[in-house]
Amino acid sequence: MKYREIKPNGFLNNFVQCFWYYETTDTEIQHTILPDGYFDLIAEFENETLTTVKLTGIWTKPKDIQIAKNAKFFAIRFKLLAIEYIFRKEIKSILDSIVNLPFSFWSIDKYKTDEFEKFASEISNNLETSIKLLKPIDSRKLKLFDFVYEQKIKTVAEISNKVFWSSRQINRYFQTRFGITLKEFLNIVRCNATYEEISNGNLNPNPDYFDQAHFIKEIKKYTGVTPKELNQNKNDRFLQLSKTD
Repeated sequence: MKYREIKPNGFLNNFVQCFWYYETTDTEIQHTILPDGYFDLIAEFENETLTTVKLTGIWTKPKDIQIAKNAKFFAIRFKLLAIEYIFRKEIKSILDSIVNLPFSFWSIDKYKTDEFEKFASEISNNLETSIKLLKPIDSRKLKLFDFVYEQKIKTVAEISNKVFWSSRQINRYFQTRFGITLKEFLNIVRCNATYEEISNGNLNPNPDYFDQAHFIKEIKKYTGVTPKELNQNKNDRFLQLSKTD
């Protein structure tokens, strides 16, 4: 398999985690997608032909997927703030699921499978232009997502104090837009932050977990397996761990 990422620049980084490309060989592949605190817009090609354009919800549990042979993917991994300011909708209705979009969405059907860089560049430019036309962005939300994704602050109470936004109002915002609480979002992002360490053989909890038992329990909750099984990653089952090698 081949996997690569292109990171956004400047202010767009508040909305897009990366553009990513994935390619399989001449065999089908079974993967398990793990919760990571993002959602994705994915274009799938089989034998050089666009077959699907879809938007995923936020994953709160592992998702088994079967990927066809000779498949290619162009995708955008979005931070949660994008759902409000780029898509201008909620995403709670597709929590742990997907919705298909028309092939013409954002003119995705015009790209050939060897034009990933062009795809990332042009859509970046279009998104940057649309963001400039937005109504003023709530600075509390910008700070909140920066704190969480950068692992700067790790409890609901601390975030509430830092962004001057009550915990009740934050949770209402999260439930309305995303279908999860801020606490669960924090737990998912914290779990995602351990994947690289686990893939490198570090099976001991970081300071964010009370002890080894708590660490194993939380990892198993969001991945379905123990840290040891994640580390073994048989047959590249867990794509997020495979790509950190």
